[in-house]
Amino acid sequence: MSDIDPVHMRMLEALLFASTEPITERAIAERLPDGADIPALLVALQSHYADRGVNLLRAGSSWAFRTAPDVAAALTRQTEVARKLSRAAVETLAIVAYHQPITRAEIEEIRGVGLSKGTLDLLFEQGWIRPKGRRRTPGRPVTWGTTDAFLDHFGIESLGDLPGADELKAAGLLDTCPAIQAYRVGDVPVAEASEDGAEPLNPDG
Repeated sequence: MSDIDPVHMRMLEALLFASTEPITERAIAERLPDGADIPALLVALQSHYADRGVNLLRAGSSWAFRTAPDVAAALTRQTEVARKLSRAAVETLAIVAYHQPITRAEIEEIRGVGLSKGTLDLLFEQGWIRPKGRRRTPGRPVTWGTTDAFLDHFGIESLGDLPGADELKAAGLLDTCPAIQAYRVGDVPVAEASEDGAEPLNPDG
C-alpha cells in the first residue's frame, strides 16, 4: 500500500462508486491521471474492501462494487421478473458461452432447431452477448460471444470459471436438457474457442 498514490486511490474509489455499470480497465485509465498504476490500484482497493459490506469484484476486464455475499441474503427483496428468458434463450446463451465465438448457423446446428432472430436480439439487448467478428468462410457470417456484463450478472470472474460437465450433471442440466448435452461441455477448453479464424469487426475486436 505504501507505493499507492492515495489521490489516485480516492479517484478510483469515487469513479467505481459513481458508476451504475461495471467499468473496464481501459475506461478507468482514461479517467485517472497519466501514470496511474491501474492494476496495482485495483488490487489494493479490492483488498481494502475484502472484509466490508461491499466488495470490489472483477468480471472479465471490468470492475464494480457489489454487495458482499454473506450479507446479500439479508438485503435481497423478492421481485417479480417482468420478462423471463425462454428456454430457447437460455440454451442459446449457454451455447454462446461455451462455444464462442459462434455463428447463428452453428447455434442452430447444436440445438437441432432453427433460431428466431428475436432470441439473439433479446440477449443482445440484455447486454449479455455481442458480435465478436466475422468467420472467414463464404458469406462471412457474424460470430457471437459473451460480454463482461454476462460475467457480472452471473457472478463469474472469467470464462474459465464456467461450470464443467460434472457440475452440470450434478445440477441435473445434462439429464433434463438434451440440447445442453450436445454442448460437449468440458471437452474443449474455453480458451481454444477464440482460435477459429474469425475476423474482428473492428481493431478492438
